Amino acid sequence: MPGVPDVYDPRRYAQGIPHADYQWLRDHEPVAWQDEYEVLGWPAGEGFWAVTRHADVVRVLKDARVFSSCLGATQIRDPDPADLPFVRRMMLNQDPPQHGVLRRLVSRAFTPGRIDRFEGRVRERARTLLEAAVRDARDGVVDLVAAVTDEYALLNLTDLLGVPAADRGLLLDWTERVIAYQDPEEADRLVRGPDGRPVNPRSPAMLGEMFAYARELAAEKRARPGEDLMTALTHAAGDGARLADAELEMFFFLLTVAGNDTVRSAAPGGFLALAEDGAAQEGMGKVELRGAVEELLRWHPPVLSFRRTVAEDTELAGRTLRTGDKVVVFHASANHDERVFADPHRLDLTRSPNPHVSFGDGPHVCLGAHFARLQLRVLHEEALRVMPRYRLAAPPRRLVSHFINGIKSLEVEVG
Repeated sequence: MPGVPDVYDPRRYAQGIPHADYQWLRDHEPVAWQDEYEVLGWPAGEGFWAVTRHADVVRVLKDARVFSSCLGATQIRDPDPADLPFVRRMMLNQDPPQHGVLRRLVSRAFTPGRIDRFEGRVRERARTLLEAAVRDARDGVVDLVAAVTDEYALLNLTDLLGVPAADRGLLLDWTERVIAYQDPEEADRLVRGPDGRPVNPRSPAMLGEMFAYARELAAEKRARPGEDLMTALTHAAGDGARLADAELEMFFFLLTVAGNDTVRSAAPGGFLALAEDGAAQEGMGKVELRGAVEELLRWHPPVLSFRRTVAEDTELAGRTLRTGDKVVVFHASANHDERVFADPHRLDLTRSPNPHVSFGDGPHVCLGAHFARLQLRVLHEEALRVMPRYRLAAPPRRLVSHFINGIKSLEVEVG
C-alpha cells in the first residue's frame, strides 16, 4: 500500500484539486495524519488529521461541542497565542452559545428579503461586464477573471455593504492580503517581521487599517442611513440589541474577505467546469439554473478546507482523536465522495439531491450563501444570453493555497 498522500502543501493546489489523492484517503485512511512542515516561509506546525469522507466532514462541522472553532480558530496554521483573544472575537472562530448569540444579531440584518432587493443591480452589472468582455476580447479571447468575475464579486459586495465607490479598491487590497498570503506571486503584499518571516495577515497588527475604516463607515451610516447592510448592522434591532463596536469591526472583516472571495472563487470555477465540458455547457440553457449552480458549487467549492480543534477525546472513522488535536475537513473531497454522490466525477447539472458542503454545515454554515447563490445564478443567466459558447484558450492559473480554491486567470475563446 502506498504512503499516505500529502494534501497539506499549498503548492499542490496550483495544479488543481488532487482528486486521486482524496479518493485514496477516503478509501484507505479517511482520517489521516498530515505533517505540517515549513513551507513558503511559513513555520512548521504540530500536524493535523485530514478528514475526507462526506459523513465525517459533516459530523465535524455539526458537532461544535467536540470539534471546536474557538480553541485554535479555523485556519490550519496555529495563530500566535497572544492573538487568540483577538481572533476569537470573530463569529467564525466562536462556539455555541456565544456564536449563536452573535449570529442571531447579524442575521436580523442579513435577511433573504434584503439580499433579494439587490438582484436588479446584480443583473445589470453581470450583463454590463459580460457584454464589455465579449466586445473587447482580443482575437476572440478574454480573461473572465480580469474582465468579469473579480469586479463582479467586489462591486456586488460593496453595494451590499454600502461602501462608497471611491473606497472599493481598499476592500480588494485587504482581501488579497488575507487570502493570497501563501502565493509566491503575491509575496510583495506581505509584511515581514524583524526575523524576516512574514507576519500573519490576520493578526491584529495587520488589520488596524481595515478596522479603522469599519469604524468610520459605521459612523457615516449612523449619521446618514441607507438601504445597505452596514446601516442595518449599526442600528439597534427592535429589542434594542446591537453589535458592539469590536463585533462590528470583526464582522466587517469577515464580510469583506469571505463575502468577496466566495463568489470571486466560485464564479470562475463554474465557468471553468463548463468550458471543460462542452455537453454540460450546451445543457445550461435546458436545465433549471438554481440546480445547475448547486452542481457547479459541488464541483468547485470556493473554500478547500477548514480547521477545528478537538475539545474532548473522541473517535472518528476508527481513529482515536485526543483533546487539542487539529482536525481539518476537505470540502472538495467530501463533495466527490462516492458514498454520497453517484458518479461524482461527472458534472451533472440536474443532480438531485445534492448535499454538497461547499458552504459548510452545522452552526457555521455560510451566512452569505443566499447572496452568493443569487449572484452565481444571475451571472450564468446573463452569460447564456451574452456568451452562449466559450472554450478554454489556455490552462487556468490557480492560486497557491490550501484554503481558497482560487483562480487567478481564466482565458476563454468566445463566439
